[in-house]
Amino acid sequence: MDVKEYNACVQEWADPLLRFACKCTGQVSDAHDVVQNGFEVLWGKRKDVVYSKAKAFLFQVVYRQSIDNYRKRVKVTFTEMPEQSITPANPDLKKILDRALAQLDEQARALVLLKDYEGYTYEEIGVITDLSESQVKVYLHRARKTLKDYLVSVENII
Repeated sequence: MDVKEYNACVQEWADPLLRFACKCTGQVSDAHDVVQNGFEVLWGKRKDVVYSKAKAFLFQVVYRQSIDNYRKRVKVTFTEMPEQSITPANPDLKKILDRALAQLDEQARALVLLKDYEGYTYEEIGVITDLSESQVKVYLHRARKTLKDYLVSVENII
């Protein structure tokens, strides 16, 4: 990949990667860092990455760094006492969906985001997450069931 193709990747994939990273990490500042690191990795491996495969490569890097970021936060969470806040029922659909996604573990959330938000095929998701296509289907089914159970509970009805 040459510099022109790298710049095309940045122009074309920066926004979708940021959306994906925001949903995975839950924080915009962390998402910016993850996406920036993803492009740094691409730059470092630009001679090995074919331009046509750059999208999958970038999403794979961002996915893995989001998981690493989540693991670091979990370690911090266990050493510090988390704040307990109770939020009243909010009729805002986006907030309800965000809370529903927060119920999922990191891998399940990433699978739902890759399939339902970004529109990847099962095969592409398998490449990004290093799972077989059948594993992707099973994990995605379980994640969707968890989302459904959360969304249809009495407390979350709009």
